[in-house]
Amino acid sequence: MEQLPQVIVNGLLTGGIYALVAVGITIIHGVMKIVNFAQGDFLAIGMYLAYAMHFLLPGESYPYWLIVPVGAGMYLIGCIIFQTAIRRVIGKGDSNYILLTIGLSYFIQNVLQLIFGADFKNFSMPDTLRYGSFEVIGTVFTLPRVIAFLFATAFVLFLNWFLSKTDTGRAMRATSENRIIAESLGIKSRKAYITAFALGTMFAGIAGLMLSPLVLPFPKVGAQFSTIAMSAMVLGGLGNIKGAMVGALIIGLVESATSTYINVNLAQAAICFVLMLVLIFKPYGIFGKKARVA
Repeated sequence: MEQLPQVIVNGLLTGGIYALVAVGITIIHGVMKIVNFAQGDFLAIGMYLAYAMHFLLPGESYPYWLIVPVGAGMYLIGCIIFQTAIRRVIGKGDSNYILLTIGLSYFIQNVLQLIFGADFKNFSMPDTLRYGSFEVIGTVFTLPRVIAFLFATAFVLFLNWFLSKTDTGRAMRATSENRIIAESLGIKSRKAYITAFALGTMFAGIAGLMLSPLVLPFPKVGAQFSTIAMSAMVLGGLGNIKGAMVGALIIGLVESATSTYINVNLAQAAICFVLMLVLIFKPYGIFGKKARVA
């Protein structure tokens, strides 16, 4: 029990990073009603984009200086992918977008391997960032995880403001509720779709940047995060941003507790077990609502 505060802190900080990816995939599903199986690979693109850009910084620098260009680059990449691929399968059946996004995942992995090679890459950053930590009442907080958690919280709060206070955000919410009625009111669903997909891509890329002090990039680094993001989305309730955030934090806590008290190799199995339990007793997720069928 002496380790419990540390387990909780580690779980919440890790869950905050997962939340960025989970919220991104939730935006896409909430508005477009598709599950993006390449979401984790967008995280990998963000990591490699940050890796390529960090050579422009002098010496050992903090990667967080790159958040604006990486975010803008990922938003642009999201727009390009939507226009060239995703828009062609909207409304044409679930199997089409599933096959497309799975194929897109493999395509991204192979392109990254072709450009950067299959080996791990390393960022040049100060040791005070990579290994920095501080202690509060006997509990250790690692600096990169704290920074990532704060950024994740800020971006989620920004997203909530964007969806509720801006015209574009309200248009996205209306489209997610009923596309046909939204279009009859003059809302352009295509604009809502591309904005949602680009924002989801940007969130995944920023999550990759936040992870750069903790995880070394390699072409298939996004696979594990895709699974975690989907688990968090289902756990919280499909299309529910608050649910995705809570689901990601729960997954972080389960992973931390399992790794500490049982075995680190069983963390993924524990996450699947918790997800199964939630879906047995609440099939639509923690914050999900049963869909109308008539």
